Amino acid sequence: MASKDEEELQKLSVELRLLEQTAEALQSRMGMVNAAANDLMYAQAALEGLDKETDKSEILVPIGGTSYIRAKLENPDKVIVGMGAGVSVEKTRVEAKEIVKKRLEDMEKTRKSIQEQYTQVAERINNDRRRAERLVAAAKEKDTQENV
Repeated sequence: MASKDEEELQKLSVELRLLEQTAEALQSRMGMVNAAANDLMYAQAALEGLDKETDKSEILVPIGGTSYIRAKLENPDKVIVGMGAGVSVEKTRVEAKEIVKKRLEDMEKTRKSIQEQYTQVAERINNDRRRAERLVAAAKEKDTQENV
């Protein structure tokens, strides 16, 4: 194999490893975004369910592990919403619904952005692999011709 082709093959090998690591990181981010979006969808469903409830209604509150406790609603029109950095504020149910809706929209934008990045990285991986395969095939053909 010519020195120039060997050098290019080495560069492609390094680039492929970096691209594959990038693809894995993007998949991991996508998993986190999907988990956060699912959490927001549960919150949205819970807020929608509160529309049907009145003061003193008995509800089941999830405590994790598919377990619940019974509770009585004191004021279904007030919701405590996490704002980030450990800060939570009281909002009306309508405001909370709007916050959750906006966060879901933001999650969808983030999901699309990550998917686009992943698609670009996957295309580069495929292109680099094809180029590497051509270089290897050309080198084998050259070796075969030289050994004849």
